[in-house]
Amino acid sequence: MSKEAFSEQDWRRFLASLGEDPDRPGLVETPHRVSKAWKQWTAGYDQNPVELLKAFEDGAEQYNELIVVRNIPVYSHCEHHLAPFFGKATVGYLPNGKIVGLSKLTRLVDCFSKRLQVQERMTIQIANALMEVLEPKAVGVVVKCRHLCMESRGIRTPGEETITSAMLGELQPNLGLRTEFLALARDA
Repeated sequence: MSKEAFSEQDWRRFLASLGEDPDRPGLVETPHRVSKAWKQWTAGYDQNPVELLKAFEDGAEQYNELIVVRNIPVYSHCEHHLAPFFGKATVGYLPNGKIVGLSKLTRLVDCFSKRLQVQERMTIQIANALMEVLEPKAVGVVVKCRHLCMESRGIRTPGEETITSAMLGELQPNLGLRTEFLALARDA
């Protein structure tokens, strides 16, 4: 996505289309601030998820248990209404000789959440990227979010959470491993 897609002039026109005066004191700097905010909110388009996941073989050669990072913040925007959705993600994997720096899992979630999204696609994108780079035995991702498009318009149901999951590799057929991952992913 071009960073010029959200120019200050575009936001001035948007404010005027609402019936506002973009030159009134409270709005003079708004086009600049909004343009800057959208550049940050869509920074994931400029990131390559594969490059974020530096893998290490040292330390993983005999590790054969799940590695799980919970409560990873998710801040995204729905591609249907451009409304925010936000919540938490849990990402885990069962290594197959390679591990990744733990902060990289947070960076991976951040990369995909900083794009116009639907939660379902974002969940599987995170799982697929981890599977592609690490080639682990299993990958699990659980995302729990509140969607302002549901809370503030349409049905207007505040507080509802949408939970999506992706289970790849051995998490699909192995009920014991799947149960263990979901127990680790559950809020304490």
